[in-house]
Amino acid sequence: MSRRTVAIVGASGYAGGEFLRLALGHPCLEVIQVTSRSNSRMPVHLVHPNLRSVTDLRFAHPDDLASADVIVSALPHGETSGRLPELVARLSSDRGILVDLSSDFRLADPSAYRNEYLDDHPRPELLGTFVYGLPELYRGELRSARRIAGAGCIATATILALYPAVRSGLVDHGRDVVIEAKIGSSAAGSTPGPSSHHAERSGAVRTYAPTRHRHLAEVRQALPEAPPLHMTATAVERVRGVLVTAHLWLTPGVGEDQVLAAMRAAYDDEPFVRLVRAMRGNYRVPDPRILDGTNFCDVGFAVDEDSGRLVTMAALDNLVKGTAGHAMQSLNLALGLPEGTGLGFTGLHP
Repeated sequence: MSRRTVAIVGASGYAGGEFLRLALGHPCLEVIQVTSRSNSRMPVHLVHPNLRSVTDLRFAHPDDLASADVIVSALPHGETSGRLPELVARLSSDRGILVDLSSDFRLADPSAYRNEYLDDHPRPELLGTFVYGLPELYRGELRSARRIAGAGCIATATILALYPAVRSGLVDHGRDVVIEAKIGSSAAGSTPGPSSHHAERSGAVRTYAPTRHRHLAEVRQALPEAPPLHMTATAVERVRGVLVTAHLWLTPGVGEDQVLAAMRAAYDDEPFVRLVRAMRGNYRVPDPRILDGTNFCDVGFAVDEDSGRLVTMAALDNLVKGTAGHAMQSLNLALGLPEGTGLGFTGLHP
C-alpha cells in the first residue's frame, strides 16, 4: 500500500515521542509534522535525543497543524475533546483516522467518566464513538475504526491479566478481586481524588494511588462480568514499566489445568501476549525489565490449591504496549496492515 501521512499533535511528551519513534520506523507511514506549543521551531532531537540523526523534523506550532491521513493526538487529558473539531478537520479525507492517546474517549458511559474524573465530559455525545485501542479484545471493531482511543497502560496490563479467567467463568463472583500495580515514573501522572499523589522520579518508593485509580473504570468497562475490583498503584524506582499482580478466587472445583486452558485459549494466537510458564531459571514470572521498548505483554499465573486463590501477573512497557505500541497495533488493523508492522523490536537482555 502507499505510505500514509501522519501528524502527531503534542509530540514533545512521553506518549507522543514514543509514537513518533515507532512511526519513523514504520514502512507504511510517513511522519510529515509534529507539533509542540512550548518547543515550536525546535529540532525534535533536542527534546527526544534518541532520535538524533533519525529525523530532521522540527516541532511546528499546534495552530499550524497540517492535513494528514492519520492524526495522532498526544495532548494532556481534557485537551483532545476541546480540539476535536479542529483535529477532525485536518484529516485529509473522510477515511482519515484519528488516534487519541489521552483518556478523553476511553469510557463510553458519561456517568462512569464523571465518577472517575470528577467532572462532566465536555463532549458526552461523542463518548462511545471511539473504539477502545486494545486489539486483544476489540480486534474486529478496530479493523473498521476511524476514531481510536488508546487504552490506559495500567488498564491494559490489568485487563490482560484478568481476561482469561473472568471470561471463562472460572472466578467466584462472591469474592472481591484485589489488584496491585507497580509502575515506573513515566506512568505516574496524577489521579483525581483525595487519595492521589504525584510519583517522584527519584527517592523512596511511595504510594501513588492507595485506594483509587482512574484506569479501573476502563477495566470494569472491558470486563463487566468481573467481581468487584479494588486497585492500588505504587510508584517504584524505574522510568518504564508496569507490573500488575491480581488476586482472584476460583469457583469450587476449578484448578490449575482449567486456568491454563483458559490462558492458552485466550493468548496462544495473540502476537503480542506471551504466557510465561517457565519451571526453572531466573524469569519464571512476568518481568517488565526485559520488556523495555517492546510491544509485548507477558502474562503468568499461579494457583493456591488449598485456598482456591488465583494470582495472575502481567508485565509491559507502559510507553509501548501500554500507550504508543498498542495504538500503533490498533492503527495497523484500521489500515488493513498486519498488526505487527513496525513493532518487531524484541527487547534487550541483559
